[in-house]
Amino acid sequence: MPPFRRAVSAAAVLVALVASTAGCEPASNATPTSAPLAPDAAAGSPVGGPSSSGPVDESFRPTGPTVRAKVVRIVDGDTIVVRIGGQDERLRYIGMDTPETVKPASPVEWMGPEASRTNAALVEGRTVELEKDVSETDQYGRLLRYVWLVDGDRWTLVNLELVRRGFAQVETDPPDVRYADRFVAAERAARDAGVGLWGPAPSGS
Repeated sequence: MPPFRRAVSAAAVLVALVASTAGCEPASNATPTSAPLAPDAAAGSPVGGPSSSGPVDESFRPTGPTVRAKVVRIVDGDTIVVRIGGQDERLRYIGMDTPETVKPASPVEWMGPEASRTNAALVEGRTVELEKDVSETDQYGRLLRYVWLVDGDRWTLVNLELVRRGFAQVETDPPDVRYADRFVAAERAARDAGVGLWGPAPSGS
């Protein structure tokens, strides 16, 4: 079993589920962008990877305000660089974690390159909508955000999509747990379907 497969503790999941039900106001003043989803993303099919798990909830959309940004660079599976108002910012996806590919003094982990490629296929060069939870940045100064793609009146949460496709696992970090229940359910479905990280690992992983 690869070292990346860290189990999410029952306590962490419970905290996340309880916290996610509090303080989430249903009013969304988010404004959809006109940028369409890439064909693979719009269809909910994998981009260069294993089959997705579970149906996509097309009614799911932000519950808070969003800010429009342009994705200018992909760092890895869970980190990107976005341009907001002419300034570039490094951004870490909330709620999930992908295998390492660029961490100094760390080996490239199994499924890490696939996670990075799928992230790039979803958002590279795209206009996205960024939704904040509670925290502004993490300990490294990266913005913490939910990253949304918009196609007409349909919203796709990229953070969640990577979990759903099996390229990321849930990472609950209170107080930023607004959609934790959805992340937990998506990981459970990916595990049950045996996709991505939850599929057969190559020998030696």
